[in-house]
Amino acid sequence: MKTPNNMSPFIAELIGTMLIILLGNGVVANVLLNDTKGNNGGWMVITTAWGLAVFVGVVVAGPYSGAHLNPAVTVGLAIAGKFAWARVPNFIAAQMLGAFLGAILVWVMYYDHFRKTNKPEAILACFCTGPAIRNYISNIMSEIIGAFVLVFVVFYISNGQIIDTKTPIGLGSVGALPVAFLVWVIGLSLGGTTGYAINPARDLGPRIIHCLMPIKNKGTSDWRYAWIPVIGPVIGATVAAMLYIYLRG
Repeated sequence: MKTPNNMSPFIAELIGTMLIILLGNGVVANVLLNDTKGNNGGWMVITTAWGLAVFVGVVVAGPYSGAHLNPAVTVGLAIAGKFAWARVPNFIAAQMLGAFLGAILVWVMYYDHFRKTNKPEAILACFCTGPAIRNYISNIMSEIIGAFVLVFVVFYISNGQIIDTKTPIGLGSVGALPVAFLVWVIGLSLGGTTGYAINPARDLGPRIIHCLMPIKNKGTSDWRYAWIPVIGPVIGATVAAMLYIYLRG
């Protein structure tokens, strides 16, 4: 008898994204907030944990949704004809809800340390990204390039094909490790300019939570910058999908 399974694609995208944000923003909190055991752990710790966070999210969501976990990936796959446009809003809604929940869990987990930290920029970084040098043209180009690399390589990890009915784009557990390495190298090589959001839900969802949560000394949520990690990744994913379409003939 087949065991019932309540893990729908929507729930898989929600939980997978939640885990990515919990573990990814969690490592930023561990490194930047006062009096944590990981304080001042550095960029290598952050980028490594973000890569592993993606691994965790993909392992959980992959067999049920294909583990997009990123609106830019979802849009890129739809442009390439590998994902139905009718399903795009549902997936993006799940990703945004997952990002909300992950950010809330980071706030709960590090509540005492948020209270002991008096640097608004460090608190904001535990939720969303920001530029090392504020130049909107350069900043959006950084996000476009980072997301282009992510989505373009994902096409070749998955070969852009449906491997089986449980894994719509071939990013199940087997594909989780390559995707983790991909996110890791993007962070190490390209992340120093903007913090490599490369994912609209990853940035916008937690930024909204930062705005809403009662956090002492949190400062502003930097809404003037917020459009860049939303628009940039979508542009990068679009270019990646169009290039993939051209190259496959």
